[in-house]
Amino acid sequence: MSYPVESAMYGLSQLFMLPVLVLVAALFFYSFYAMGVFLIQARQRARNDPRGFELRMALRADPALGITDLEALAVRKLELLRIVTRVAPMLGLVATMIPMGPALKALADGQLQEVSRNLMVAFSAVILALIGAAITYWIVSVRRRWLATELAEIEKGVPLPQASARPAHDDPIAPLAAEGVQ
Repeated sequence: MSYPVESAMYGLSQLFMLPVLVLVAALFFYSFYAMGVFLIQARQRARNDPRGFELRMALRADPALGITDLEALAVRKLELLRIVTRVAPMLGLVATMIPMGPALKALADGQLQEVSRNLMVAFSAVILALIGAAITYWIVSVRRRWLATELAEIEKGVPLPQASARPAHDDPIAPLAAEGVQ
């Protein structure tokens, strides 16, 4: 009696395989994009480049912003990364479970190659999802600390550090040659 319900649930779950795999791939690639943005900001912060201090730049652009506004801005800046951190593992689990049905069915039918193919998809998807989640979790943790520190410094009235003196070129010998040292 429940066979039509089970068949309908199985068929419905199979419809989600492609969208879930596409989302897992998108979140995986987004995590590497986010890491690139993070590394650029880390470099800016290390050089005391004002662009690396998001809350201070927002305050400079709109001096009327209060602490509550800056806190809301900080939460908003972390929101997408936090969502990816939480959703990627869930989608990885879904992408693992969906092919398990066909894999078990193929096993019952003695089609070991089909079992192998389904398990390969299942485990690959969860691995990519977990790697993406791990990357974004790390970024969220560090950026949360940066934003909290920046917010505390703004509350205390600590001025933005001055930009470090950066050489006009990357050649370490050029400054010596300019001074006549050979």
